[in-house]
Amino acid sequence: MRSERECLTISIKSSTRVLQNWCPGWGVLEQLHPRGVQGVETRRQGWSKGATGATWIINNYLERTQGEAVDKASSSVMHFRDSKRKVDYVLAYHYRNRLARHLPGAGSPKPTRGSASLALVIELCPLDALEEEKRLQREEYERNLVEAGLEIEKDPENKSQGLSFVRIHAPWQVLSREAEILKIKMPTKKVYEITEEGGILKKLNEIWCKLTKPLQPQLLTIFIYYFFLGIGTLIANHVYDAAFPLHDLLYQEWARYGVFYKFQPIDLIRKYFGEKIGLYFAWLGLYTEFLIPSSVVGITVFLYGCITIESDIPSKEMCDQRNAFTMCPLCDKFCDYWNLSSACATARASHLFDNPATVFFSIFMAVWATMFLEQWKRLQMRLSYSWDLAGLEEEELLLTPIFATVQFCNDEEKLTWSDRMPGYATNFGLILFMIMLTFSAVFGVIVYRITTAAALSFSTKETTRSNARVTVTATAVIINLVVILILDEIYEAVAKWLTEIEVPKTEKTFEERLILKAFLLKFVNSYAPIFYVAFFKGRFVGRPGHYVYVFDGYRMEECAPGGCLMELCIQLSIIMLGKQLIQNNLFEIGIPKLKKLFRKLKDERTETKETDTNQSKDPQQWDLDYSLEPFTGLTPEYMEMIIQFGFVTLFVASFPLAPLFALLNNIIEVRLDAKKFVAELRRPDTVRAKDIGIWYNILSGIGKFSVIINAFVIAVTSDFIPRLMYQYAYSQNGTMHGFINHTLSYFNVSHLKAGTQPENSPFAHDVLFCRFKDYREPPWSQNQYEFSKQYWAVLSARLAFVILFQNLVMFLSVLVDWMIPDIPKDISEQIKREKVMLVDFFLKEEHEKRKLIESFIARDQQKHKIGTKAAPCGDACELGRHAGILLAHAVSVVGPQPSLFLQTPCGPWGIERVLLL
Repeated sequence: MRSERECLTISIKSSTRVLQNWCPGWGVLEQLHPRGVQGVETRRQGWSKGATGATWIINNYLERTQGEAVDKASSSVMHFRDSKRKVDYVLAYHYRNRLARHLPGAGSPKPTRGSASLALVIELCPLDALEEEKRLQREEYERNLVEAGLEIEKDPENKSQGLSFVRIHAPWQVLSREAEILKIKMPTKKVYEITEEGGILKKLNEIWCKLTKPLQPQLLTIFIYYFFLGIGTLIANHVYDAAFPLHDLLYQEWARYGVFYKFQPIDLIRKYFGEKIGLYFAWLGLYTEFLIPSSVVGITVFLYGCITIESDIPSKEMCDQRNAFTMCPLCDKFCDYWNLSSACATARASHLFDNPATVFFSIFMAVWATMFLEQWKRLQMRLSYSWDLAGLEEEELLLTPIFATVQFCNDEEKLTWSDRMPGYATNFGLILFMIMLTFSAVFGVIVYRITTAAALSFSTKETTRSNARVTVTATAVIINLVVILILDEIYEAVAKWLTEIEVPKTEKTFEERLILKAFLLKFVNSYAPIFYVAFFKGRFVGRPGHYVYVFDGYRMEECAPGGCLMELCIQLSIIMLGKQLIQNNLFEIGIPKLKKLFRKLKDERTETKETDTNQSKDPQQWDLDYSLEPFTGLTPEYMEMIIQFGFVTLFVASFPLAPLFALLNNIIEVRLDAKKFVAELRRPDTVRAKDIGIWYNILSGIGKFSVIINAFVIAVTSDFIPRLMYQYAYSQNGTMHGFINHTLSYFNVSHLKAGTQPENSPFAHDVLFCRFKDYREPPWSQNQYEFSKQYWAVLSARLAFVILFQNLVMFLSVLVDWMIPDIPKDISEQIKREKVMLVDFFLKEEHEKRKLIESFIARDQQKHKIGTKAAPCGDACELGRHAGILLAHAVSVVGPQPSLFLQTPCGPWGIERVLLL
């Protein structure tokens, strides 16, 4: 194990390139300098002293002492004190100055004439020693920044404790050097453009451009440096509190709600925040645009249900009071027999969502999801080409601070399986526990529904008993929503902690594992109540005389007479709208403001009341940005949209208006996220990325999973298959007349168990048979109350529909995937044209070199007599070899060309021979 004062490896990075590593050897302060702590200084190139104080100059680093006042006229919110050099990056830290205390009995040392130096013996408490160690680390780190060519400016530490900033400026020479190393391309000539052919498409494109011109944002020309400092380890060890660039643009044309109708300035977002955040907003914009056609189709399906509700024969039969369908009691003892016509409103409402158009809408949404993913691949390719990301190599893998710390403490190059197994075991056990916790919460709500329904049935008020089902459903959904919101916040923190104890090596691995854990937990949490209503509720009830009971006397809850699809619609709509309104909007606005206020109050409480003579009255930009919430990544932004994408696709057969509500939410969400990134969060470091990463795989998985879910919702939850079977297999005239009677089975009330008959029922002596919804044999049959042949026929039809629906939708998805190319035609032609231009350039350069070499060969041959054999490997041969090697640069583009060779005294130097070299 290493000593207590371990060396710390800090990297200064531009994107992912390590500029310099340092590992200072720590020691006692008295050993660092003969004058003690007050004599410890960084390397200075010189100093100058003015009338009001001293100014220390370290390379291009300027530090002013306490006595010097800041010139307000020369100060700027975005620049150094000279108002010329722009602040590109800011480091923030809290400092605590120590008052010198002499050791007991040491006395006050007095200087003696002629002494070369004065040694002070200083007592350091543990807190002072820790603060001094942090100060030395900051000095070493800032000195390395200066040696790397950066220019820095610091605030004076003229109070006993407080907040200080280090402002960093990257000169043009440093930026140019880093751009060369990172291979950032800039156009040197006018780019080649593919001109579209004339015709009706060109005219339509011109008309579309004119119509959408008011929607285009006014773009500003800015240049953002791809330069950030890799100080994650220092921040993790609290040497610095924060590191961030400053905000300056983008609010007017992007983050205001007043510009919600305009397209997003994606190129400007990319320049301001980097490609990773630019790709997120491009994806969010495309997703919002694709919600428009799905919303239109969903509204059409809903309107179709509204128009055809009066002509729906099953609903009319159920509402007809002349059809005396006496139903069995909904509970034991306290519930009476009831008439099916009392559930007329539920049946009519179910038709709005349970109609033949929903089958078409489910197929449409499955194809829509495939088209959305294909269109995103095309847009991603277009952005990769325009942003020069197509040839982006995998960046150097950044180590996570937790991995660097654990590896450092273990004194090993890599962690073994024995080191990681405790973390993996904890992950497995805790994730399983969290999933069971979610199921327990769902089960708790089920128990609430059962007990509340039983309690309301005891009421003496007729209104309470008649509205018991609506009351129980509404309150249970609200409880589900509250539980989901609470568990979501808990699961997010748990997922992060579980990922940390796994000790991932790189930032990319850390992010992917965090996403998978958070998505798994939130997916189960968000959709578990909906899955219960869709596929489990009413499936294990039993039948009259043989009901399934829980907790000794409580019957399992049944679906409404119109089916569970209406309740599924209510559950889905309330959870979706509640999450969007509360979690995605109110939390995003309120929580950052509350955190900002809390941090401000905390800083005011810890700050002393000492006056700072060098501080300007107006807050500087770095003060304002430091008060903002730190950027923690795009995972929460993607996660809420992915969960919404699941609501839109997974159960869309039960709620066709889901795309419409998602569209209305996203119109606000785009500007809300923009405002949060610009005005509520510190500006993050620019990060280059080729794609959206693992989120695309999750989207693709949800799209495929939605096909299976919608197939089972239509086949199992809705009455689409029973209606279809009745109309074409059992109906005498091919219509839906008699469908309700066909789906209701008979039960002899004398077969009810003792103690479960309705008490004080006025119909007890008049009712011989009651009806219940199921396909069972009548009591006069030999196999009474067993499943009938119709049950098995309908079940076979349900399974056949699921198989047919899945294969049809999968075939259409594959067809759409095949028909839509991943690369747009104009981009592919542009790439081909650039390759041709590159080949022409290489061939032209090699042709000129060939002429030059031939002139050298001719001049060399003149120096020899006729008949004298040339030297086998002279200068001409060497020149020919170099020329052949230069020709090989074009091989990757042109391909092997045996006709390209140079005739030299050493023989032909063709491409094949060069490749052998």
